[in-house]
Amino acid sequence: MSFAVIETGGKQYKVSASNILKVEKLNIQKGKKVEFKKVLLLNDDKTTEIGNPIISGAIVEGLLLENIKDKKILVFKKRRRQNSRKKYGHRQPLSKIQITKILSKNGKIISEIKDILSGQSEIRYEIQGVYGVFDVVLKIISEDASNLRSVITNKIRRIPQVQSTLTMMVIDEQEKS
Repeated sequence: MSFAVIETGGKQYKVSASNILKVEKLNIQKGKKVEFKKVLLLNDDKTTEIGNPIISGAIVEGLLLENIKDKKILVFKKRRRQNSRKKYGHRQPLSKIQITKILSKNGKIISEIKDILSGQSEIRYEIQGVYGVFDVVLKIISEDASNLRSVITNKIRRIPQVQSTLTMMVIDEQEKS
């Protein structure tokens, strides 16, 4: 399996095609293409190329899925016997990125995501939960969605907030076109 090691936001990440990773927030809008040019290591199944410190010309491409905030971190400061306490929280802004391509220094594609629209199905659930009715949409990449229906229905019913599954319909992408 081919992979690359990239650097962004002062951190290093080992990535391969179709990985979804959370990195420090990038000032790019949702759905835009991202290029990481600081590639430290490339590995296809046969060879490994190590940069000194980076591999010039190598690029890792990704797609920005969304900008999110991380879980809240609580900071509590106390001075003993002074009746002095301070509590505040922090949520780190992050970007969620899906890696689409890994290109070597001569432009050769080492790894990329296959066309995911070929066998894509959409399963739509309307769920009666503790807090009201929710509409949940699951995108499934499969040739035959009918087999997955029962598996997903069983998993949805195991969620503690769900009381019952009201409706479910499967829409194949092939039927839409």
